[in-house]
Amino acid sequence: MNPPITTASVDAQDQEINISEPAQNGFEALGVPTGLAKSLFGRGITAPFPIQVATLPPALAGGDVCGRAPTGSGKTLAFGIPLMLRVKRARPNHPRALVLAPTRELAAQITDELRQLGDPDQTVEAFYGGVGFGNQLRALRNGVDVAVACPGRLADLINQGHVHLNEVDLVVLDEADRMADMGFLHEVKRLLDACASPRQTLLFSATLDGDVDVIIKRYMNNPVRHEEAGADSDGDTAEHMFWAVERADRVEMTARIVDQTGPTVVFCRTKRGADRVAKQLEQRGVKAVAIHGDRSQSQRERALEQFRQGRAQAIVATDVAARGIHVDGVACVIHFDPSEDPKDYVHRSGRTGRAGAAGSVISFVGRDQRRDMNQQQRSLHRKFEIVEANPAGLPEAPPFVAPPARPERSSSGGGRPGARNGGSRNGGARSGGGRSGGGRPGARNGGGRSGSQRKAGQSKSSSGSGGQHSNQGRPSAAR
Repeated sequence: MNPPITTASVDAQDQEINISEPAQNGFEALGVPTGLAKSLFGRGITAPFPIQVATLPPALAGGDVCGRAPTGSGKTLAFGIPLMLRVKRARPNHPRALVLAPTRELAAQITDELRQLGDPDQTVEAFYGGVGFGNQLRALRNGVDVAVACPGRLADLINQGHVHLNEVDLVVLDEADRMADMGFLHEVKRLLDACASPRQTLLFSATLDGDVDVIIKRYMNNPVRHEEAGADSDGDTAEHMFWAVERADRVEMTARIVDQTGPTVVFCRTKRGADRVAKQLEQRGVKAVAIHGDRSQSQRERALEQFRQGRAQAIVATDVAARGIHVDGVACVIHFDPSEDPKDYVHRSGRTGRAGAAGSVISFVGRDQRRDMNQQQRSLHRKFEIVEANPAGLPEAPPFVAPPARPERSSSGGGRPGARNGGSRNGGARSGGGRSGGGRPGARNGGGRSGSQRKAGQSKSSSGSGGQHSNQGRPSAAR
């Protein structure tokens, strides 16, 4: 039985989130229609995360909301539910709702989640670079209710006269801090200026100060503000380790770590280095795929899908992908090459330890890198001892729980006409044969990857979270 959760109410004077009486019926207690709540339950999402408890009621009521929360905390459902319930039908080339995201991968994943939340007759399309314009232009001509876009491609489409934002009355800014870090702030302001006024604006970010605060003050109307503990540090539930490993030993050490822990994201400094490390891991029997700026969008999507389904044990990526890889169940992040910027360390590390799950973050440090690493730790207000590498001391990942297969789109919504009730995107089973070529002792065998926010019937109470987590495999958030 699910533990009681709390519902959020808003004080109109100071816009603080106050907690009222416990609610017994999960999402419905927050104002979510019965049919959609049943659809979420059918996907194993049985209890809201704290950010959803705090922000759904004011967002469903049409108010502006700004939320500060870490990666994997359930932000996509927090804005996706009110977005799909409130969006109006669009006419050709005039979307009615806009979601801005910093990376192609994040835009694609938001699009997938919104389609599961919406009715079959609602249209959600992604607009980002790295792919041709043809399909995107056809979608706009047919009418797009919700446009999920990266700022650069959307600006191109506007300049070419293919899309007009003057009818957009609901805007979501996801990972606003990252868009500011990537230099998109000026473009984001231009896009917001082109949208309808008044409108509803929902903003989610790891920080709400600096450039993000400029957006809040200029473009939001008396927003409800929610700041979640731990929001300033992605991956803050993970165990951080700094290991003395010289470059010649790093590939072999990485292979041993993947064997011991399970699905791993490996970060390299250069695109050539990422390709080289992925190839060297393959030679050691580790199925690895590379993601970086020289890979086409279709190549990057195929690599992520292989990793989600367990057909790849490791992703080897550059920093360009640090905030674009949103995959649940990542057991470990390896900084094969130390990050050059403290923010990059945080963004990289946030690929594991999502939504309170366990995870390991390992930085390889050579003799000539110790001084730089000590400086970086000081800037992060962290201090870790650099110790000898010991993969045998890492916790072995628990077996994964295979999620249900996604059914075809259905017109039955359990009370909400046409609501989709598909399974988790993160489907697929891990290879029962472990690693090829005889394998290395400790290779992962069997099991699938869990992709649900809450797993009905397979959960245990998690104190203070207002929800439950699976006790078989890692819990994961519907982002």
